[in-house]
Amino acid sequence: MSSYFTDLAQQYIDGEWRPGTGSWDIIDFNPYDGEKLASITIATTDEVDQAYRAAERAQKAWGATNAYARRAVFEKALRLIEEREAEISEVIIAELGGTRLKAGFELHLAKEFLRESIQLALRPEGKIIPSPIDGKENRVYRVPVGVVGVISPFNFPFLLSLKSVAPALALGNGVVLKPHQNTPIVGGSLVAKIFEDAGLPGGLLNVVITDIAEIGDAFIEHPVPKVISFTGSDKVGRHVATVCASHFKSAILELGGNSALVVLDDADIDYAVDAAVFSRYVHQGQVCMAANRVLVDRAIEAEFTEKFVAKVKTLKVGDPADPQTIIGPVINSSQADAISGTVEQAIAEGATALVHGTTTDNLVEPSVLTGVPAGSSLLQQEIFGPVVFLVPFDGEEEAVRLVNDTPYGLSGAVHTGDIERGVNFAKQIDTGMFHVNDGTVHDEPLVPFGGEKHSGIGRLNGETTVDAFTTLKWISVQHGRSFFPF
Repeated sequence: MSSYFTDLAQQYIDGEWRPGTGSWDIIDFNPYDGEKLASITIATTDEVDQAYRAAERAQKAWGATNAYARRAVFEKALRLIEEREAEISEVIIAELGGTRLKAGFELHLAKEFLRESIQLALRPEGKIIPSPIDGKENRVYRVPVGVVGVISPFNFPFLLSLKSVAPALALGNGVVLKPHQNTPIVGGSLVAKIFEDAGLPGGLLNVVITDIAEIGDAFIEHPVPKVISFTGSDKVGRHVATVCASHFKSAILELGGNSALVVLDDADIDYAVDAAVFSRYVHQGQVCMAANRVLVDRAIEAEFTEKFVAKVKTLKVGDPADPQTIIGPVINSSQADAISGTVEQAIAEGATALVHGTTTDNLVEPSVLTGVPAGSSLLQQEIFGPVVFLVPFDGEEEAVRLVNDTPYGLSGAVHTGDIERGVNFAKQIDTGMFHVNDGTVHDEPLVPFGGEKHSGIGRLNGETTVDAFTTLKWISVQHGRSFFPF
């Protein structure tokens, strides 16, 4: 077992590692073999307050620090991740049940986003705006919001914590991070350790490992944070948005999805099969952008289905530490039970299982279902596991209608031999992101990332990150004399 699970099984508040003072512990388990990795006494509302107050105090000097000096911390953090990559990968495998392939994918993206954060420190620019009043100079400054609260999920916890924490810090803010209870080390303590070792001043980044059963809404209601960045389910996201609005806070919400990968009649079928299998089964399907539904033109349905099913049957299920494993465990038994229940419900409604995976503990084998009734609620909801629905359609108009027939609007993809046909198709889909001749799972440092409908509010990456974690301040200067009517 990595020393991370012993050394980092604590709260990190005001630059100090210390146990929580709650009355119970969060137990961190390996989802593959059930091994107990760590026991962490939870943080209370008092410690949430201490963390936010520490961030507020430390932010004043940090926000006034030269951006070039701030940048040096992120350069060092990147070097540390590169040096520790092998060990971090093992921790991801153990705590998340992520495969080696997935760990490498997550670390690659994490480094790319950290590289962008190095540049973000220098990105904010002010403006001089003309005035209709003689002698007046209007200066618009872009300044840090102050303190940002970050709530990260269990599926890509290292990446998705860093994706908000690093830019918020780079732009001059303080941060309090609350990782998911199932991934307290990878999504929380590990991030804090890297920045501590990189020389980030104490108090700027705080990690509270806790549960809403202990703190309720204290993390999002607290008066200090001006922005809450939340990644998780739309059900919880709706609550976060409501509480934030009632306390005049901004909420950046990256929520669930029900993405579709569409295969038109002129697509490269073999390539589309590869894209669809990856888009559904990467990290056991525990990805918000995963292709829950694969829509195939009826003219090529038989050939596509045969090849798709054949490829799914080759996916190795088992120990995520085995380099050959493609599908490891889902995060916990509740998820495993929910996924199994989805398959059984679909079959009870009349669907046919072309591949009917079994469930053993947290290992859920892939399932491929077809013939799900058109009115089934299953086609409209997010399935966070290795289950896919194959849906035939007749022509593009029906495909567009089917893709949009969901309350979600995060990602999607279309495969076609005509790129402009694909672009025109993409324009008709109500999503924040859509990809032509590719998979549905993509994230890049400079491109706005986010969803429509129940898939979220706001965007991150590149300039949209600057917008999310800074605010605008107008300062005017009257070089002459104003005229006052009384």
